[in-house]
Amino acid sequence: MIPFSPPRMDQKIIDEVIDTLKSGWITTGPKTKRFEEELTKYAGHKATLCTSSGSAGLELMLRWFGVGEGDEVILPAYTYTATGNVVAHCGAKPVFVDVGTDFNISVEAIEKAITKRTKVIMPVDLAGFPCDYDEINALVRRKEIMDKFNPRTKEQKTLGRILVLSDAAHSLGAIYKGKKTGNLTDITVYSFHAVKNLTTAEGGAVCLNLPKPFDNADIYKYLRIKSLHGQTKDAFTKTKAGAWRYDVIEPGYKFNMTDIAAAMGLVELERYDSDMLVRRKQIFDKYAREFSKYDWAEIPVYETADKKSSYHVFLIRIKNVDEQQRDEVIQRITEKEVAVNVHFIPLPMMTYYKSLGNDISDYPVSYDNFSRVISLPVYYNLTDKQVMTVVGAVVGSMIHQDIKSQENFG
Repeated sequence: MIPFSPPRMDQKIIDEVIDTLKSGWITTGPKTKRFEEELTKYAGHKATLCTSSGSAGLELMLRWFGVGEGDEVILPAYTYTATGNVVAHCGAKPVFVDVGTDFNISVEAIEKAITKRTKVIMPVDLAGFPCDYDEINALVRRKEIMDKFNPRTKEQKTLGRILVLSDAAHSLGAIYKGKKTGNLTDITVYSFHAVKNLTTAEGGAVCLNLPKPFDNADIYKYLRIKSLHGQTKDAFTKTKAGAWRYDVIEPGYKFNMTDIAAAMGLVELERYDSDMLVRRKQIFDKYAREFSKYDWAEIPVYETADKKSSYHVFLIRIKNVDEQQRDEVIQRITEKEVAVNVHFIPLPMMTYYKSLGNDISDYPVSYDNFSRVISLPVYYNLTDKQVMTVVGAVVGSMIHQDIKSQENFG
């Protein structure tokens, strides 16, 4: 069986984790701090806070910005549930908008959805392909859009406009107009979950890139406190002689990363551009070459003049099928011992979000993308031979599919 996305666990990672275990420091400590510093250097933003998950990072920043009851946060209908759930956790309303054929949020749809209650826009770099950040950043700075903004908190008044909080769970290492994600808008959040390109098993990071007069270094210091129960000193700081006394300045959260997780991240980040992304691009290119031979296959856009993906998920779409036919193809592929997936079921199709009055018929591009998409295996140790096995399984499963252009399936 070819699995969908197993993490890379080689000897370098094992050795670094063992070193951490032997150090006697396994929770938040020196390696977490070093990982934060290396991530800041890597993408070129202003400061990085590592967290227990990408979801924790998103929620932390919504709460820092004062998002709460009566507020609205605009996000794509086509995303993973974490993007919507963190908004709901804060008591705010998730406002879904449609996406484009590249799976990313429509800037035109964002503009139509902005109201006086809008506090945050959350673009999602689906599959690792960056959103249109110049257009989104320009939109929130337009005078008529800024005039709609109704700030309540100190942070909102200081920014004076809608915050752009990028969900870059898939896009570490992606490039937009020469800059890496993390450095493209106000705040960016990475995920290092087990299936991500760079994994720490569980984990995430907040990339601070706020404009003046914000002091990103000071915000980082405050967020460290907020992410650890509002406690003014973490356990590592308290180990210093006479430093046991601390204060609690607010009822914060338990969102900190451990040194065990950071140890894994440090190994992977050091070789990420030169090794991990190189191999993932090779796999993307091979899929694209092979499937371009079949006119039923819609190849995802993963490179343009301005954008380069992180090659996280290869989203092939089948032309002229409905959702049920796509599901039948997936079943046949699985029977050939190849694991595939679907990224994602749009949130307006989920019971909770439907109960809020959302209807998938209002997001036709999102539904069309979802109904025809199959996510193919992409991971570091996937061999060229296995890639061809995946291609063969997909093509072989399509031969029996009763849809248009069947004569071209061979």
